[in-house]
Amino acid sequence: MAQREIVRFGDDTLRKKCREVTEFDEKLWILLDDMYETMMNNNGVGLAAPQVGILRRVVVIDVDDDNGKIELVNPVIVGMRGKQVESEGCLSEPGKYGYVKRPAKVKVQALNSYGKPVTYIGTGLLARAFCHEIDHLNGILFSDKVIEWVEEE
Repeated sequence: MAQREIVRFGDDTLRKKCREVTEFDEKLWILLDDMYETMMNNNGVGLAAPQVGILRRVVVIDVDDDNGKIELVNPVIVGMRGKQVESEGCLSEPGKYGYVKRPAKVKVQALNSYGKPVTYIGTGLLARAFCHEIDHLNGILFSDKVIEWVEEE
Protein backbone atom coordinates (compact mmCIF):
# COMPACT_ATOMS: atom_id res chain seq x y z
CA MET A 1 0.00 0.00 0.00
CA ALA A 2 1.06 3.54 -0.63
CA GLN A 3 -0.33 6.92 0.17
CA ARG A 4 -1.38 8.91 -2.89
CA GLU A 5 -1.48 12.64 -3.37
CA ILE A 6 -4.95 14.13 -2.92
CA VAL A 7 -6.17 16.32 -5.78
CA ARG A 8 -7.20 19.73 -4.46
CA PHE A 9 -10.13 21.98 -5.27
CA GLY A 10 -9.50 23.89 -8.50
CA ASP A 11 -8.01 20.90 -10.34
CA ASP A 12 -10.14 20.08 -13.42
CA THR A 13 -9.98 16.35 -12.59
CA LEU A 14 -12.52 16.88 -9.81
CA ARG A 15 -15.10 18.19 -12.31
CA LYS A 16 -14.97 15.26 -14.69
CA LYS A 17 -17.39 12.32 -14.80
CA CYS A 18 -15.65 9.01 -14.11
CA ARG A 19 -15.72 5.94 -16.34
CA GLU A 20 -17.02 2.59 -15.16
CA VAL A 21 -14.58 -0.10 -14.07
CA THR A 22 -14.58 -3.17 -16.31
CA GLU A 23 -11.48 -5.02 -15.09
CA PHE A 24 -11.27 -6.45 -11.59
CA ASP A 25 -7.59 -7.15 -11.24
CA GLU A 26 -4.50 -6.41 -9.18
CA LYS A 27 -4.37 -2.84 -10.51
CA LEU A 28 -7.84 -2.18 -9.03
CA TRP A 29 -6.95 -3.86 -5.74
CA ILE A 30 -3.82 -1.73 -5.39
CA LEU A 31 -5.85 1.41 -6.13
CA LEU A 32 -8.42 0.49 -3.46
CA ASP A 33 -5.71 -0.27 -0.89
CA ASP A 34 -3.86 2.96 -1.68
CA MET A 35 -7.07 4.99 -1.50
CA TYR A 36 -7.96 3.49 1.87
CA GLU A 37 -4.50 4.21 3.28
CA THR A 38 -4.62 7.77 1.91
CA MET A 39 -8.07 8.34 3.42
CA MET A 40 -7.10 6.98 6.83
CA ASN A 41 -3.81 8.92 6.94
CA ASN A 42 -5.78 12.12 6.29
CA ASN A 43 -8.52 11.42 8.87
CA GLY A 44 -11.20 11.06 6.21
CA VAL A 45 -14.34 8.91 6.17
CA GLY A 46 -14.51 8.56 2.39
CA LEU A 47 -12.41 8.98 -0.72
CA ALA A 48 -13.30 8.73 -4.40
CA ALA A 49 -10.85 7.82 -7.16
CA PRO A 50 -10.90 11.26 -8.84
CA GLN A 51 -9.57 12.67 -5.56
CA VAL A 52 -6.35 10.78 -6.27
CA GLY A 53 -6.38 11.65 -9.97
CA ILE A 54 -8.00 8.44 -11.28
CA LEU A 55 -11.17 8.90 -13.37
CA ARG A 56 -12.78 5.58 -12.47
CA ARG A 57 -15.99 4.86 -10.53
CA VAL A 58 -14.29 3.65 -7.34
CA VAL A 59 -14.96 4.70 -3.72
CA VAL A 60 -13.70 3.72 -0.27
CA ILE A 61 -15.59 4.59 2.91
CA ASP A 62 -15.06 3.88 6.60
CA VAL A 63 -17.26 5.74 9.07
CA ASP A 64 -16.00 3.62 11.98
CA ASP A 65 -19.18 1.54 12.28
CA ASP A 66 -19.98 -2.19 12.04
CA ASN A 67 -19.47 -2.11 8.26
CA GLY A 68 -15.78 -1.28 8.63
CA LYS A 69 -13.97 -0.71 5.33
CA ILE A 70 -16.41 -0.37 2.41
CA GLU A 71 -15.15 -0.65 -1.16
CA LEU A 72 -17.57 0.32 -3.91
CA VAL A 73 -16.95 -0.14 -7.62
CA ASN A 74 -19.45 1.42 -10.06
CA PRO A 75 -21.80 2.45 -7.21
CA VAL A 76 -25.34 3.65 -7.86
CA ILE A 77 -27.82 5.12 -5.39
CA VAL A 78 -31.02 3.13 -5.94
CA GLY A 79 -33.11 4.48 -3.10
CA MET A 80 -33.26 7.35 -0.63
CA ARG A 81 -35.59 8.60 2.07
CA GLY A 82 -35.92 11.48 4.47
CA LYS A 83 -33.52 14.36 4.83
CA GLN A 84 -30.71 15.52 7.05
CA VAL A 85 -28.74 18.74 7.12
CA GLU A 86 -25.29 18.31 8.61
CA SER A 87 -21.85 19.84 8.31
CA GLU A 88 -19.53 18.26 5.71
CA GLY A 89 -15.95 18.70 4.72
CA CYS A 90 -13.79 17.21 2.00
CA LEU A 91 -10.20 16.00 1.76
CA SER A 92 -9.95 17.90 -1.55
CA GLU A 93 -11.01 21.15 0.16
CA PRO A 94 -9.19 21.00 3.51
CA GLY A 95 -10.35 23.37 6.21
CA LYS A 96 -13.69 24.19 4.56
CA TYR A 97 -16.95 22.99 6.11
CA GLY A 98 -20.54 23.69 5.26
CA TYR A 99 -24.06 22.45 5.89
CA VAL A 100 -25.38 20.21 3.12
CA LYS A 101 -28.87 18.73 2.73
CA ARG A 102 -28.70 14.98 2.06
CA PRO A 103 -31.09 12.03 2.35
CA ALA A 104 -31.33 10.51 5.83
CA LYS A 105 -31.29 6.97 4.43
CA VAL A 106 -29.64 5.73 1.25
CA LYS A 107 -29.53 2.37 -0.53
CA VAL A 108 -26.48 1.78 -2.73
CA GLN A 109 -25.78 -1.03 -5.18
CA ALA A 110 -22.27 -1.59 -6.46
CA LEU A 111 -19.69 -4.24 -7.18
CA ASN A 112 -16.97 -5.28 -4.77
CA SER A 113 -13.29 -5.50 -5.71
CA TYR A 114 -13.90 -8.94 -7.28
CA GLY A 115 -16.84 -7.80 -9.41
CA LYS A 116 -19.53 -9.36 -7.19
CA PRO A 117 -22.74 -7.38 -6.50
CA VAL A 118 -23.07 -5.73 -3.08
CA THR A 119 -25.82 -3.67 -1.51
CA TYR A 120 -25.51 -1.29 1.43
CA ILE A 121 -28.10 0.70 3.32
CA GLY A 122 -26.74 3.70 5.18
CA THR A 123 -28.21 6.21 7.57
CA GLY A 124 -26.71 9.30 9.17
CA LEU A 125 -23.01 9.73 8.46
CA LEU A 126 -22.85 6.66 6.23
CA ALA A 127 -25.71 7.96 4.06
CA ARG A 128 -23.93 11.31 3.74
CA ALA A 129 -20.63 9.59 2.87
CA PHE A 130 -22.30 7.49 0.15
CA CYS A 131 -23.85 10.61 -1.40
CA HIS A 132 -20.72 12.75 -1.05
CA GLU A 133 -18.38 10.18 -2.62
CA ILE A 134 -20.75 9.17 -5.43
CA ASP A 135 -21.15 12.88 -6.23
CA HIS A 136 -17.36 12.99 -6.73
CA LEU A 137 -17.70 10.29 -9.40
CA ASN A 138 -20.01 12.63 -11.29
CA GLY A 139 -17.83 15.74 -10.97
CA ILE A 140 -19.92 17.26 -8.18
CA LEU A 141 -18.27 18.74 -5.08
CA PHE A 142 -19.86 19.20 -1.67
CA SER A 143 -19.22 22.94 -1.99
CA ASP A 144 -21.69 22.96 -4.91
CA LYS A 145 -24.40 21.92 -2.47
CA VAL A 146 -23.51 23.93 0.64
CA ILE A 147 -26.52 25.83 1.96
CA GLU A 148 -24.54 27.60 4.69
CA TRP A 149 -20.80 27.72 5.31
CA VAL A 150 -19.51 26.97 8.79
CA GLU A 151 -17.50 29.86 10.17
CA GLU A 152 -13.86 29.10 10.92
CA GLU A 153 -12.95 29.43 14.57
